[in-house]
Amino acid sequence: MKTKWIVGLLTLMLLGLSVWALMPEPQRVEVDRVQQGLFQRHIQEDGKTRLKNRYVVSSPLSARLARITLSPGDVVKRGATVAMLWPLTPTLLDPRARATAQARVGAAQAQLGRAAANQERARASAQSAEQERQRLDALSKAGFVSQAQMQAADLQAQQRVQEERMARLERQAAQEELRAAQAALSTLASTLEPAKAAPAPASWAVTSPVDAVVLRVHQSSEDVVQPGMPLLELGQPGDLEVVVDVLTQEAAQIQPGQSAILSHWGGPEVLQAKVRLVEPAAFTKVSALGVQEQRVNVVLDITTPAPQRPQLGDGFKLDVKILVQSEESALMVPVSALFTQADQSLLFRLEGDRVRRQAVQVISRNGLHAWVKPEAGDSLPVGAALVVYPPATLRDGLRVRARSSPS
Repeated sequence: MKTKWIVGLLTLMLLGLSVWALMPEPQRVEVDRVQQGLFQRHIQEDGKTRLKNRYVVSSPLSARLARITLSPGDVVKRGATVAMLWPLTPTLLDPRARATAQARVGAAQAQLGRAAANQERARASAQSAEQERQRLDALSKAGFVSQAQMQAADLQAQQRVQEERMARLERQAAQEELRAAQAALSTLASTLEPAKAAPAPASWAVTSPVDAVVLRVHQSSEDVVQPGMPLLELGQPGDLEVVVDVLTQEAAQIQPGQSAILSHWGGPEVLQAKVRLVEPAAFTKVSALGVQEQRVNVVLDITTPAPQRPQLGDGFKLDVKILVQSEESALMVPVSALFTQADQSLLFRLEGDRVRRQAVQVISRNGLHAWVKPEAGDSLPVGAALVVYPPATLRDGLRVRARSSPS
């Protein structure tokens, strides 16, 4: 009897060892955890800097140009002579030249009128922004306005002051353009109607319309120039904006006032910027893969002060990240944990040594995390372990072993 019990026990042990040996090995997987915190989504593209105001100084009349001694980078003051012209004798009885000169004077007068109107509008906007800032400041001291609203009002007032300064400079440039056009008409009139015209000057000094820096010299050598021929380009290097072209689908999510980060421009610091304008018209651009894309320009103002970016100049390339979505206390999972099946977003959640498939609603995603919401009736606690990069052979309920402890 005893021998039968021993034989039976050995048989059960051998059977158990056989079953254990034939059981599948737990599948090894990588895991990560559910997080809750700040979720942000950016639109990232390459951008380029450009001057907000660029002044092209051109010849107002047919003349012989003296050699221009200025070089790019030279500083010029408003009213300083940047080029010297000696007027040529116009073709006798040339009504077309006179009509062209008169049209240039009319266009310059219209431009001056528009610049004056823009300056008045900018002055009124600056006054309104300052009054609003003062009103919010009083409410802030009483505790009725948040610090963020006060900072936004300060920024708005500063932007309106800068717009007024730009409008004033544009009006000064329009005045110089009108003066140059009137001089050209006077020179023509001195030949075509000498009895009615004032004596034409023997030489004509072309002056700078604003305080600026020479950006480019188009014609440095002595030569004969015609009316409208560009001689120099002037600008203020610190007065920069950023232009970035984005897909129209992404541009629909961008609004003026949204924050942006500028990086990889060559300097050690990351610069801050804000969206000022999304242009209303798109254009077609061929990508590097030869695909035609509809894109639109987005214009940003650099809010980092100019002294902190002295190396940044016109036409510099940089990386632009525009913040289009931000959510506090968002429930986030790694993007690598999600997979799609039958138009449903799923993930594998680790429970002990087995995995359970769970459906989630993806609200938004960035490059690393997805902001999710559990399906009705389910829960997804913060800190729960999830399988990332799930293999195709993984099934609901299978035993798994984490390659590393969940972190």
